[in-house]
Amino acid sequence: MPDAYERHLVPVFFRPFATDLANRAATLRPRRILELAAGTGALTSALLTSVPAASVVATDLNEAMVTAGSAREPRAQWQQADAQELPFEDGEFDLVLCQFGVMFFPDKPAAYAEVRRVMAPQGSFLFNSWGPLASHGFAAAFQAALEQSMPGTAPSFLTDVPHGYSDPAAVTADLEAAGLTPAMTEEVTLKGTAESAASVATGLLAGTPVSAALQGREDAQAIQATVTQKLTERLGTGPVTAPMTATVYLAQPRV
Repeated sequence: MPDAYERHLVPVFFRPFATDLANRAATLRPRRILELAAGTGALTSALLTSVPAASVVATDLNEAMVTAGSAREPRAQWQQADAQELPFEDGEFDLVLCQFGVMFFPDKPAAYAEVRRVMAPQGSFLFNSWGPLASHGFAAAFQAALEQSMPGTAPSFLTDVPHGYSDPAAVTADLEAAGLTPAMTEEVTLKGTAESAASVATGLLAGTPVSAALQGREDAQAIQATVTQKLTERLGTGPVTAPMTATVYLAQPRV
């Protein structure tokens, strides 16, 4: 999964927003940064470029992602960590970041409380979350193709998880429950460009938990071929571009 994620999804979905978050982080002038759900390091690399004087600790719950990320971006300190039980001291970081990871936290207020704990008194929590599925051109087209290819059995992972935490009011309530105050909420739409619709299909089928729905199925290859065909019909041939919307949040400890 990390290989498909890095090869097909990171350049298209994550790198544009990593640049956006890293530039925002630079304006805060942090010295010690903690990154949660770092994946294979798209934001990690952008941070080390935008804030070269800061030290960066990159974490992920998935040990395979940590292994892949540490090999790709060895300038950061990498370790496996659960966002709901962070292995760090109180007040250790003046900036905590998370790119498209908060949606995966089972208990979001608990994770945010841990962020609050490890942040310095004047620290900041900067993160983003995907908008609704319909606001992501690639994901919406893929889900439609998947549902046509697997009528009645298509996994709803994209709708339920990555795009299932898109209401700023719900995010704000979870932050406030953890003792954090939202200082900024901004909707951002950026364009992603993929080498082909087939690349997008491969990334989402093999580089996300959607892959679990195909494991062990005799028709797995046929489904992948059909999804790829239908996605190509929707997005076009050759390099394909689509808009992607997310919300960026900046939160600080409640005084």
